[in-house]
Amino acid sequence: MKFIIQRDRLIAGVQDVMKAISSRTVIPILTGMKIEAKQHGITLTGSDSDISIESYIPAEEDGNIHVEQIEEGTIVLQAKYFPDIVRKLPEKTVEIEVDSNLKVTIRSGKAEFNLNGLDADEYPHLPDLQTENSFEMPIDLLKNMIKQTVFAVSTMETRPILTGVNLKLATNVLSFTATDSHRLAKREIPIADATIEFQQVVVPGKSLNELYKILDDTEEKVEISVTNNQILFRTKYLNFLSRLLDGNYPETSRLIPEQSKTKIQVKTKELLHTIDRASLLAKEERNNVVKLTTQGDTIIEISSNSPEVGNVVEEIAVDVIEGEELKISFSSKYMIDALKAIEYDDVIIEFTGAMRPFIIRPLNENSILQLILPVRTY
Repeated sequence: MKFIIQRDRLIAGVQDVMKAISSRTVIPILTGMKIEAKQHGITLTGSDSDISIESYIPAEEDGNIHVEQIEEGTIVLQAKYFPDIVRKLPEKTVEIEVDSNLKVTIRSGKAEFNLNGLDADEYPHLPDLQTENSFEMPIDLLKNMIKQTVFAVSTMETRPILTGVNLKLATNVLSFTATDSHRLAKREIPIADATIEFQQVVVPGKSLNELYKILDDTEEKVEISVTNNQILFRTKYLNFLSRLLDGNYPETSRLIPEQSKTKIQVKTKELLHTIDRASLLAKEERNNVVKLTTQGDTIIEISSNSPEVGNVVEEIAVDVIEGEELKISFSSKYMIDALKAIEYDDVIIEFTGAMRPFIIRPLNENSILQLILPVRTY
């Protein structure tokens, strides 16, 4: 195998697939990165058996040559050393050559590295997902949906299913739902011409976080394919494959209250900053609890009290308060996370009493929903 490649394209591809390579894997060859050279381009692969990433570098694109003098072949290189070598090479091009004894030579300018390669035949084959069962959506919208939900997954392994985001596609509506049983985040979007439906596809939160980091903010499309235990996200030059979590995701729709007793409309940033300030004194407490109290028709008071440290009180004027008077305590962290995820200027918060879950939505927009359970304070 042999080829000469543009160093910056190689670095970009290597960085993407490194996100799937773990030094803690039980399969030794997975600590390496697979490189496959074909006449039309180079494919890099990394996997930790939970997620697998393939990055493709075309030999030529729009008249620009990225890879040349290709002699076909495959090799697995130790991922511990290869990325650092590539990053620090002196010239704009890199030549990689593999001999019959799996000895790899990497040349750039006057620098030459010799590495021992591993036999690519021992590298596990990635499952080939049938792409008939697939639908498309814009990449920037997918990233948005991940950002607005994935923070609410559970970090506790006691209920593994809650460490993932539940994807559901029915009647041309795609929804993402995440909950750790103290809060819930949900986002829905219409998918115009979806030919498939599914109810229970639970993608690990860790996988979605990595996918979010890799995808560029573009309006190009990502193709999403689902089988019984894998999900594939495919863009022009990237395949991102994740295993799915086993088990039944809880029915979350019954958690969402149908009616409310108190409704507040408020500026998102103003409420966010006020709660952020109030939480400064709540750090000692286990849940960083802050209290919200309505005062009349236009004022709410945000306060926090920590016996050893002191207390803080701040009033904000809100646009609307409807319904019963209210005093409620909640985790400032959960509230801050929820408000940050809503990228709208105004929010509506609907309460059904001091001990019931409350929901936060953007004004005039029902596709985004955040739900938080209050904290009992005695």
